[in-house]
Amino acid sequence: MAQTSHGVGGVSYDAKKRTWPAEFNVFLALVILVVVFELIGRIFLGDSFLFNTRSDVSGIFNEARLQIIILQVAIVGIIAIGVTQVIITGGIDLSSGSIVGATAMIAMSFAQVATVNGNPNPKAMFLAQGWTDLPVIVPVLVAIGCGLLAGFVNGALIAYTRIPPFIATLGMMVTARGIAKWWSKGQPISFPTDSFAAIGKGLMPVIIFLSLAVLFQLIMTYTRYGKHCYAIGSNEDAARMSGIKIANHKILVYVIAGILAALAAVVLSSKNLTAQAGMGVMYELDAIAMAVIGGVSLSGGRGSIIGALIFGVIISGFTFLRLDAYYQEMVKGVIIVGAVVLDQWRQRMRALRA
Repeated sequence: MAQTSHGVGGVSYDAKKRTWPAEFNVFLALVILVVVFELIGRIFLGDSFLFNTRSDVSGIFNEARLQIIILQVAIVGIIAIGVTQVIITGGIDLSSGSIVGATAMIAMSFAQVATVNGNPNPKAMFLAQGWTDLPVIVPVLVAIGCGLLAGFVNGALIAYTRIPPFIATLGMMVTARGIAKWWSKGQPISFPTDSFAAIGKGLMPVIIFLSLAVLFQLIMTYTRYGKHCYAIGSNEDAARMSGIKIANHKILVYVIAGILAALAAVVLSSKNLTAQAGMGVMYELDAIAMAVIGGVSLSGGRGSIIGALIFGVIISGFTFLRLDAYYQEMVKGVIIVGAVVLDQWRQRMRALRA
């Protein structure tokens, strides 16, 4: 999805102006998807995807389905916000799922209660040290620290050693997953405090995701940080000549992606009331898929944060149509490849018009 023209220090990374905002295409895609699922549901299932068809429930819209759509996308969506920024700069992040696993284990160990039903917590890792019943800010800050460190390592390797992002983040993916398994010797960590558990209750994951999505959409659209991301992804050499500090900016982008993956870990472990070493497996691919399906170009320089909502509608639609999980994975793969093929075609058409 093309981004409107911006200039950074004389750098123009999209000479063609759009006749409508890029976000309009995302909205149009959402409308088309909803209409398609609605028609298929009406014709083949005799049910509605969006509207309420039960006589014993008041209201026009199916509020439960609308909540499920956003809940399904909320946690991976938080990760995708960071991954989208990485891809816009021309990079890739394969480590976010493993960062979720490692961070969930470490953060939960600082969020445990001392006693369960009047007895010492059998799962408490730091009971002897007295590090239990801590204020909720402690495990949250620990999680942010884990994400910041992982993101900094990713960014520094990419910026200063010139290792391809694929290799650098692949190494972090393996390392972080190993840390997740080592932290408690593979045992789950449970029994968090009520304040920590409240983070993942009800629609809190949705509120957190939507708040972050709006915040970073504004940042990417109206701030120097966002303009630099698009400039680097469009033409890194031109961005460097314009005075942008490429290395520093790439580190910042990966740090933000790491922190957002860590926040997703907090929400996920809080929602499940437990942390396990296998948490977050394949989340990095779902986050990349969410970004690509939403219109982010894998070649960098173009994309939008709010495109992540398309992924949620697709998954919810598959569930509504009672499509088996393995068929969902197959169709999802076809959609991802189709989105990339469409993006490549758009780039060729844009090059021919230039």
